[in-house]
Amino acid sequence: MSTRLFGEPMPRREDPRLLTGQGRYLDDLGPGALAAAFVRSPHAHARIRDIDVSGALDVDGLVAVYTWEDLPERIGRPLPLLIPHPALTHGRTARPLARDVVRHVGEPVVMVVAEDRYLAEDACALIEVDYEVLEPVAGLEEAARGDRLVHADVPGNVGAHLVQEVPSAGGRSAADAIAAAPHTLSFRLDIERSASMPLEGRGVYARWDGADLRVYSSTQTSTSVRMAIAAALELPLPHVEVIAPDVGGGFGVKIVHPWPEELLVPWAAMLLGREVKWAEDRREHFVAAAHERGQVHRVRVGFDDEGRVLGLDVSILHDHGAYTPYGIIVPIVTSTQLLGPYRIGAYRVEFTAVYTNTVQVTPYRGAGRPQGVFCMERTMDKIARHLGKDRTEVRAANLIRPEEFPYDQGLTFQDGRPLVYDSGDYPEMLRMIKELIGWDSFERAPGRGIGIGCYVEGTGVGPYEGGHVQITSDGRVHVSTGLTSQGQGHETAFAQIAATELGVPVERVSVVTGDTRRFGYAVGTFASRAAVMSGNAIALACAEVRAKALRVAAAALEADPADLTVTDGLVHVVGAPSASIPLATVAVLANPLRYAFDEETARATQFAGAASPDRPPVEPGEEPGLEGRGYYSPIRSTFAAGMHAAVVETDPETAEIKVVRYAVVHDCGRLINPMIVEGQIHGGVAQGIGGALYERMAYDGDGQLLNASFMDFLMPYATEIPPIETGHLETPSPLNPLGIKGAGEAGVIPVSAVIASAVEDAEGISIDRMPLSPSDLFHLREGA
Repeated sequence: MSTRLFGEPMPRREDPRLLTGQGRYLDDLGPGALAAAFVRSPHAHARIRDIDVSGALDVDGLVAVYTWEDLPERIGRPLPLLIPHPALTHGRTARPLARDVVRHVGEPVVMVVAEDRYLAEDACALIEVDYEVLEPVAGLEEAARGDRLVHADVPGNVGAHLVQEVPSAGGRSAADAIAAAPHTLSFRLDIERSASMPLEGRGVYARWDGADLRVYSSTQTSTSVRMAIAAALELPLPHVEVIAPDVGGGFGVKIVHPWPEELLVPWAAMLLGREVKWAEDRREHFVAAAHERGQVHRVRVGFDDEGRVLGLDVSILHDHGAYTPYGIIVPIVTSTQLLGPYRIGAYRVEFTAVYTNTVQVTPYRGAGRPQGVFCMERTMDKIARHLGKDRTEVRAANLIRPEEFPYDQGLTFQDGRPLVYDSGDYPEMLRMIKELIGWDSFERAPGRGIGIGCYVEGTGVGPYEGGHVQITSDGRVHVSTGLTSQGQGHETAFAQIAATELGVPVERVSVVTGDTRRFGYAVGTFASRAAVMSGNAIALACAEVRAKALRVAAAALEADPADLTVTDGLVHVVGAPSASIPLATVAVLANPLRYAFDEETARATQFAGAASPDRPPVEPGEEPGLEGRGYYSPIRSTFAAGMHAAVVETDPETAEIKVVRYAVVHDCGRLINPMIVEGQIHGGVAQGIGGALYERMAYDGDGQLLNASFMDFLMPYATEIPPIETGHLETPSPLNPLGIKGAGEAGVIPVSAVIASAVEDAEGISIDRMPLSPSDLFHLREGA
């Protein structure tokens, strides 16, 4: 029996299966299915004049070819705009297949179905599309000028514009506070595009039996995909099932729903009466999935002699790509999370989201926070440099104090609710990170620098998640929740919660996620929300099951339920372990039977024992069995926080940048499993180093992505990631029963800011743009 429960560093239970090749991913399914492939636009902006499919019709094994004209209205219309917002005045989404105009390289134009993928690709190559090439809008500032339009009906390419402003305690506006401040600075900061690049691309596999549709999708939102498919195909929801099998990473790109392929593949399966599958190749993922990060910030800040920020004004120009399927979540998060752990005197933030003829932008791990943290932390470093102060001293002067929680920043967050920090101890975190990295004893040398970055992350956004828990007559506990898993360790963490709440060995707990057959209501896995949302829902369901188990056991033991407890799967009288009954038996007794299927169920048949003839076998208000369902819906988000620090070395000749030390202090409330949290942090830091030093989407002036392969899009190897020293601080959230906050995105958020700070310290050159390559640093040196 295991005692590894809530708070203990238990190894991930899913790893042996996944690491020994026993995982089942999307492309492992449906070996006999027909294969889909797509003709995609080679142009960033063009009008479709004609599509000639005749050359493909003689391909042996061809089953079907579809253009937009072949789609029924319910499939061919624009895809949903998932998160509308009043500031998104000109939201635009793509059609599953382009109708008249393509707006980025990679947009799907024709769908081909054949006996296998090779034949489908052969047929695609023989289809001729006549394009009238239009001038593209490829750059962010080019889009803002509005000389050419991505969408003819969107003036100036502006999809959204939003201003939020919080006055100082004395009622001053940000502009007035800055004007009156003893010191002011103005500057520009840039973050370029990147993308998440999960090991497994997107994929869909569908089968139709004439009455029910089953769809497997490599998705982060199986229940939402289910509802989208049912609506588009006009099927009753109970006749649609969506299952997320093992998913090889998501990082946000698989949150969008429905992707064109998630409608087209099931529709083709129904039309053809055959199983159909599509698995994205890597080139498709580069040009047809989603990107993030591209923003320009213009900052004005006023501060006093101690470095306290009296007024801050930030204007953000956000690149939304060709479409806005996920609304304006990214710039909203940037503009609100920019404030980090600081008490700012007066704040004004304005963002303008513009369309470009590039791949659409949706959340990618961190979801707008890396840009905001880069802006705020670069601001702190510039203030320190201007005043000649230590960078940590300026941060300390601005930190929110522990006694000030809950702390209302006066803004509206991405969930439409007030931006109120629930708990934290930021001064203690600063002390811990300085000690962990050795800040005060750091010895500077030419080409050697140290940097720091602080952040606050809104986690556990609503509206809800649910959990179902059942104890069966073999004593096993079966947990299911609707959100999906892409490697976060849910199978382990949720089992630890259930084992703790029910008092059973963790080995007896199994967990299923992302299967709408097992749990039909959910939102999805994103925004560092799974542990907060489903974890608390599962705990609530466990409480319901535990209460019933004690009632049933009390009757069998002739005891008061208040005198009972559960230990290692046995219900027993407190202080008298010998007076006990196994949970397995309690599960049997909770389901009075007419038939005995085995020795255990014989205990619950109608003649098994004494029962009051005056009471029904199932009490009023009760249900047979030992199971429960719980939902958790928060009033607002929880706010995790962290501080990172790094030591870098820069080569004097090649300008290569090496991260030699990296330290993290993180607060995600109560830790369910410290080992999993550290794994999330380590993976996030690695991804953050990639975003800071290597990964960028390089578009030319014609809207062509120049590095759409792993030969040209650089990602760090393990050799580029130093050992990561981690410290944990636990300030429980008062907003949920378990006191937890999210951790999934924490590692990636401040890395660009930290490395910029360290390189600037090493070089004495302002670092105002990320990512930073050796070539970039070389040219900065020349300019300096």
